[in-house]
Amino acid sequence: MPTRRRALLVLAALAGLAVLSLLVALAAGSMAVSFNDVVHAIGGSSDGLAVEVIRGLRLPRALAAFACGGLLALAGALMQVLLRNPLADPYVLGISGGAAVGALSAMLAGLALAFINLFAFAGAFAAMLVVFGLAHGDSSWTRTRLLLTGVIVASGCGAVVALIMTIAPEDELRGMLFWLMGDLGHSSSPWPALTLLALGLLAMLPFSRELNLLSRGDTLARALGVSVDRVKFGIYVLASLLTAVAVTTAGSIGFIGLVVPHLVRLAMIRLGWGNDQRLLLPASVLFGGSLLVLADTLARSVIAPQQLPVGVLTALLGVPVFLFLLGRQPHEQR
Repeated sequence: MPTRRRALLVLAALAGLAVLSLLVALAAGSMAVSFNDVVHAIGGSSDGLAVEVIRGLRLPRALAAFACGGLLALAGALMQVLLRNPLADPYVLGISGGAAVGALSAMLAGLALAFINLFAFAGAFAAMLVVFGLAHGDSSWTRTRLLLTGVIVASGCGAVVALIMTIAPEDELRGMLFWLMGDLGHSSSPWPALTLLALGLLAMLPFSRELNLLSRGDTLARALGVSVDRVKFGIYVLASLLTAVAVTTAGSIGFIGLVVPHLVRLAMIRLGWGNDQRLLLPASVLFGGSLLVLADTLARSVIAPQQLPVGVLTALLGVPVFLFLLGRQPHEQR
């Protein structure tokens, strides 16, 4: 177990990384701004075009990126405990597929952005209910049943998405593709996602002991007094809600929820701290948020004034890391 002082130092370093990533996001872009402009924009003591760009465009987008990265990383860490699989991610149970069906249906109907977000959340919530209902229909709750149900629901949603894109007008396809690959350019407000991120983390930290025991097996957890079914249900609902809000805010951004918790866990194990959720959950939130902020900054700067879908960059990072982790998995299980 990490000592409290060393754990606080690690979290302080990650918090510093988060602040640095936000400052980089505010300064970088197609329009050059000075450090003084960034300071004035944050302090609210000046006006001007650069300050307005920072306050009105870059700051809300950077905060939304941090919130979505933190939400996905926290949801991924919880899903890996729920399924006892370090290669699980927030999208494995079909939540993003349901959100995609809802969002693309709204785009096909020509609805406004607010309705697109509403339909995306409704689709994610509907997918959550379907997976939970089918996986828990006969009062049983096994990881295999839950995982298979999620995969089937995700496959069905993928088929509906393909059908929508087939019949959609050509002028709608670009927006649909950007949404499917993840795009923070149209995130309206970061505050709902930031609020849920804070509440979700605060709700899970008191249950760190239960999560630590659950990650070692249901039998041991029950023997030590953990209400396994209740904790599993809470993890599933919270992880699904975190994923739904993240997808609603920024579309389907892959690999953050898979790679970040696993990298943090590997670092903790290398440092001799084990798999302690008291440190893993907040560290994953800070690292996931910082990583997505930097990826989004790169996505809107590398070929400015054109922008890349941020999901493309996270996938370019996540694919080799995923293959590396997958190659290690059989060795670790032996």
